[in-house]
Order: sequence, then C-alpha cells, then structure tokens
Amino acid sequence: MSSKFKIFDPNTLRKFENLTLIASQVRAGAMKGERRSVKRGTSIEFADYRDYAKGDDLRRVDWNIYARLERPFIKLLEEEEDLAVHFLLDASASMDWPREGNRDHHKFIWSLRVLAGLAYLSLSSGDFVHITALRADHNHQWGPHRGRAYTVPLLQNLEKIYTRGDTNLDLALKDYALRTRRVGLCIILSDMMSPTYKDGLSALQSRGFEVAIIQVLSPDEVNPTLDGDLRLIDVESGIPQEVTVDASMKQLYQERLLAWQEEIGDFCLRRGIHFITAETSLPWEELILYQLRRIGVVR
Repeated sequence: MSSKFKIFDPNTLRKFENLTLIASQVRAGAMKGERRSVKRGTSIEFADYRDYAKGDDLRRVDWNIYARLERPFIKLLEEEEDLAVHFLLDASASMDWPREGNRDHHKFIWSLRVLAGLAYLSLSSGDFVHITALRADHNHQWGPHRGRAYTVPLLQNLEKIYTRGDTNLDLALKDYALRTRRVGLCIILSDMMSPTYKDGLSALQSRGFEVAIIQVLSPDEVNPTLDGDLRLIDVESGIPQEVTVDASMKQLYQERLLAWQEEIGDFCLRRGIHFITAETSLPWEELILYQLRRIGVVR
C-alpha cells in the first residue's frame, strides 16, 4: 500500500473506536444492523403507541392500557437496520492541486484519506458502503460492500482512482440520483468548482438522500502567494488567462472566494444539507474527529 493510505496505524484506529456516521432519518435497510431506524418494526424495543385500526394484529394490542382506558392501542416497536452510505468523490482535474510542494496538502490525496477514514467507520458499523468517483469520461465505482473484511479491498480500490477533465456536478448528481436504487446518507467530497450544483443536490434530496458536502480547498487557493504579471491556465479547460496579481487583486479574489462559499453555505442551510469547508492543511483525521462531529455527521 502506498503512502497515501498509511493511515490505519493502531493510534489512528484507537481514535476512531466507537465513532459512527449518523443520519437524522436512517433509511430502511435490507438487513438488521447496529443502527436505530425510524421505521417501526418487530424488535423488542418499545417506541410509541397509536390507536388501534381495523385489521391490526391483535397480538400487538397493549391489553394493560386497554384495561385502564377501555380503548385499544397498538404498541409501536423500533427496528434496527443498516444504513447505506454513498461517497461521491470529485475526480475532476481541479482536484489535482497543488502540482508541487507538500503532497499532504494535495486536494485529491487529502480527500482520498478522508474518504478512506469515513468508509472504514461505515464498514466497521455494518453499513453498506458505495463509492463513486465522478469524472466526465468515466465514473469509477466500488461497492456496495459491508463489514471490516472489506477494508483492504477498499484501500486497494482507492489507489486506482485518478483525476481527469472536468465534472459538471449538476449532471453527475442528477444521474446518480436517478440510477441509484437504495438511498441513504450521501457524502460529497469536492472543491465545488463546478458552474452549477444546486439542481443536482436537489435531485439527491428529492430521491430521499440525506446529503453532506465537504468542500476541499488547498491553502494556496485560500491565500494565494502569486505576484506580478502571470499567464494562468485553467487545469480543466486548458483556457489561458492573462492577469496581474497585486494587493488589490488578492483582496478582490478573497472577497469573491468568501462570497462564493457563503452562497454555497446559505443554499445548503436552506435545504438542510450538511456543509463544511476544509483546507488541506488541516490533518485529515481532525476533520473526522472534530469538524464532522460538530456538524452532526459523525458521532
């Protein structure tokens, strides 16, 4: 295994003990697992009462309540079911950055490490894990798989994913929403450098997905160190742009960056989507241990 994934050392695994991904509305699963579902089922855990209706199973009537109130009530029981967790990884060329310097700050490598850590939590919790790398030329897919035994195959699969071209998030997310049969928690790792994304996110929610976005940016994208007259080339389209970078240009850039992030955050807040921006200078495990716990994705 390459240096990308030398992350499952004993110290890291101890930090992850007892952590799990959570969804406020767990979707019905195919097998009973370790999670509490909002679906009423046939386990022994009591949930609530409702009025008896014609055709209900008389064995579920609480006869003690009937004796006291002279009205029949049905006992509702909670059912524990597994969760389907869908990881969507932006594999467009803009994620292949920076091209030089500290590889720990590389957006795609950092995102792969976060994905590996979160997928390990899911496999350990008995979730069904689906992974899809979104690229214009071909979507790389893995899963669904369930159980810790798939940890090594998971890492081997992640090693095969590469970046290329551009990705229209709207189209990619709409397509995923249409062709995915089993919904659940959907975690998107992307720099969000796509012309459109709102319709795609809405399509996922319309299907019943609970959505979380981790926006990944490198430190030099947040605070550029470039100066002078430059010819910049878009890594996805290849289109060049002549620019002069000075103090006023940097200030304008940072103002627009902040406005862009606020626009994404406001949209997600209105739609009930979990959203967090992370710089790759942040150790990947701290994102999971602290930041994602703060916004309610990890518990």
